[in-house]
Amino acid sequence: MTKAEFIDQVADRAGLSKKDASEAVDAVLATIEDALKRGSDVVFSGFGKFSVSERAAREGRNPATGEKISIAATKVPKFSAGAALKKAVN
Repeated sequence: MTKAEFIDQVADRAGLSKKDASEAVDAVLATIEDALKRGSDVVFSGFGKFSVSERAAREGRNPATGEKISIAATKVPKFSAGAALKKAVN
């Protein structure tokens, strides 16, 4: 599902115009992004949890040359599905 298709479905379910639904979806995504930037978790009971995970620095290899390279530590977004979402999918 693309973002445009998602917005269309939100508009239909909520009885909103596509413009209003687009603004609402953008606002939700921006709010989640801002919270993760601050280091906060975003939890939707039953749906899931958005959080930030830290990856430690490590050593890798260039697949073309076999040369060892250093991979820097980084932070990555993570989503853990909640029980209700897992149940709905199964």
